[in-house]
Amino acid sequence: MGQYVVIGLGRFGESVARTLSSLGHEVLVIDKSEEKVQEIADFVTTAIKADAQNEEFLRSVDIASYDAVVVAMAQSVEANILVNMLLKDLGVKYIVAKAQSKLHGEVLEKIGVNKIIYPEWDMGERVARALTMSHNILDYVEISPEHTIVEIAAPEEFVGKTLRQLDLRARCNISILAAKKGDNVVVAPGGEYIIDRGDILVAIGSYRDLRKLENKI
Repeated sequence: MGQYVVIGLGRFGESVARTLSSLGHEVLVIDKSEEKVQEIADFVTTAIKADAQNEEFLRSVDIASYDAVVVAMAQSVEANILVNMLLKDLGVKYIVAKAQSKLHGEVLEKIGVNKIIYPEWDMGERVARALTMSHNILDYVEISPEHTIVEIAAPEEFVGKTLRQLDLRARCNISILAAKKGDNVVVAPGGEYIIDRGDILVAIGSYRDLRKLENKI
């Protein structure tokens, strides 16, 4: 289970925070809006109303100890850049930042931001990739050029079998991170987990291996 921070609760930031939390990770969200903080408080580990431009505050939450920080602030390019500079100075290991333009992105790149997101452009790419995937794949998150996390409806061939019997890691080089059975989520299910009809599996693997999943079983 990872530990992540999301700064800024616009549509993009809220989506990232909720998705990370649903995958079983610890999530700290920070926003200056009391209303937005209250709305998401029940869905994440910790929600704090604060100004992320305050260096003392960032130190107080030990921001450098987290696995990654997502800067999703959209109100001000200047504020966005300042927060990213503070995060770098404080030693944050991995920073993902939302950029409003190519120029903004170039500035963030020079600061040393690890991954820059252009929401509209990335959404277009996301839709294109989704169209080429199996109809069983419900959603996906690209975590690197080589690896992807997907939500996949359990194929009929999986029903009634345990994860040990399927042995997806050995046969397909794919790992199951979680399984959804109705409203229940099992994080890191063991080999004895039995797949039922209607289960949703959260899997990680290369784009190529995941696309071939149905054909290999």
